[in-house]
Order: sequence, then structure tokens, then C-alpha cells
Amino acid sequence: MTRPVTHPVTRPVPVPAPARGHRSVPLVLTDEVSAALADGDPVVALESNVITHGLPYPDNAATARKVEEAVRAGGAVPATIGIDGGRILVGMTDADIERFAATPGIPKVSSRDLPVVLASGGLGATTVASSLVAAELAGIAFFSSAGIGGVHRGAETTMDISSDLIQFTRSKVAVVCAGAKKILDLGLTMEFLETHCVPVISYGYDDFPAFYCRSSGLRAPHRLDDATQIARAVDAHWALGNPGGVLVTSPTREEDAIDGQDIEAAIGEALDGAERDGVRGGAVTKYVMRAVDRATEGRSATANMAVLIHTAEIGGRLAAAHARLRREENQ
Repeated sequence: MTRPVTHPVTRPVPVPAPARGHRSVPLVLTDEVSAALADGDPVVALESNVITHGLPYPDNAATARKVEEAVRAGGAVPATIGIDGGRILVGMTDADIERFAATPGIPKVSSRDLPVVLASGGLGATTVASSLVAAELAGIAFFSSAGIGGVHRGAETTMDISSDLIQFTRSKVAVVCAGAKKILDLGLTMEFLETHCVPVISYGYDDFPAFYCRSSGLRAPHRLDDATQIARAVDAHWALGNPGGVLVTSPTREEDAIDGQDIEAAIGEALDGAERDGVRGGAVTKYVMRAVDRATEGRSATANMAVLIHTAEIGGRLAAAHARLRREENQ
């Protein structure tokens, strides 16, 4: 059951240190998130990078609010993650969202960057990987994102592999997404997940989706059509002693999808342009995504927003099913 909160209040919730002599990680939970976790109600973690490195202001703030509303529509409490003043925010107030959306230059913070940004005391926008770290610390079992990072094309020479994939093997959080972007090498991404024993479950669909393309052309290893079955699979994965999470994919709606062949042609041209312009490393993704947006005359940006909202609703629905299962088992 969700609790409508007009003006959420934050309070620090210290997490016990992992070993003697280590300081605790300062988490700040909104009252709504704190109460939901205490009562065993469903909570879905969300990244803040989509606020700071996505659409321009004020569209980014409006989209963030729509994503949170979608989580609530699915039956769960949203917990957007951010970094502020040496603390990890687990759940954002409306004022927090507005501040993150309107402040330029907030750095993107992956899991490797967390200790440095926390120590520096500034603002930071969490990615998939760092959001998973925070979610596990807070005791949140589900996280939703439009699409995950993966193995980049040409990784056999560049070693460009997203830290998202590594974090899946470390954090006990179920990740709900619409697969990964087609600009990645999706075949190698799936191979990586298999090698590292990360279960991949497609919810109500046969294929592994590709962000705003419904299918990557690759068959998903497993398909489950029932939310409770997925909840059981998530718990079984952890009961077996596995240290990481489960990846649950759901494709975007047909009316919001973009044809994969159109995107592939745009990606090929964009990658050629990146090579020609000397774009390297992490800058390639932004370069290619902007090129694809131009090639699709803005359709990819609209589709991007639709994926965010749809996946958030699915994440809320699956988190609610998981909370119900846990409650039934504890009766």
C-alpha cells in the first residue's frame, strides 16, 4: 500500500559500518520511503542521472515526476537516489527534484565514484550501478531503469564494458529495465551476463528488448508471464546464496517503439562519425545517442521518455508482487 505524502520530510538513517573502525554510510530517507520499508511495503529505487543528464530543464523535472508517478501507478513507493553534502538521498522531495533538474554541471556518479563524491561533499547524480549500491544499503529490493549499460561495440580492443554489468554481480537488487540500447554489442552483453551467472528473465515477452526497440533480435534465456513467479525467482536466486541481482526485462509498448532497422542504420553512421571526430570512451554513447535523435527527427527522445515511464510502472508492479509474496510467507 502506498502513502500519499504532500510534503515528504527527510531524516538521516545511518547504516551500520561493515567492520570495526569504519564509518557508517550516511543515508537520508524520506519519511515515505522509511515508513514503507519498515512496513514491508514495496519500494522501487530510481537513478537521478536521468534528471541531470537527460532532457533540458524544465522537461527533465517534469519527466522525473512522471516516472515517480508511474512507480506509484504500479503499486509501489518511488525512491529516487542522489548524492548531496556527503550523504546519499534515498527518495527525493519535490524540491530535491527541482534542484537537481535546475542545477547545471552535476557530475554523473557511478559506483567507483561514490566514495570520492561522498568525501568531497558535493552534489552527484547516480547511475544504474551507484543506485544499486545505495538501494542495497537501504534495503530496497527493486530498481527500475529504462535501459542498462553493457558491452560496447569494439570492446575486444577497447575493453569498454559498463560498470552496470559488474554491479549486477555484487548488489542484491532486482533490476527492471527495457533491455539495453542498440548502440551496444547486445550479443556480448548477453554473454557477459551468462558468464557471470546473472539471471535474465523476460516478463511476458520472448526476446531481450533493446531500449526503445521492442526486440534486440536475441531470444531471452527465460520468459515468465506472472509477476508472482518473477518474485519467487528473485527470492530463489538469493536463497541459493548468490551475491548479485536478477535482471528482469520488459519491452516498451508497441505504439512507443522505434523500428530496429532504422536505429541500426543511424547507429552505423553515428559510430563512423565518432571515429572521424576522434570521440573516445564514455563520450561515444552521448555522441551516438544525439546523432540517433537527429536521424530520427526527435522520435528517439520521445521514445526514451516513454520507455522510462513504462518501465517504472512495470517495476512498481513487480515490487508490489514481491512485497505481497514476502508478506504471505511471513504470515
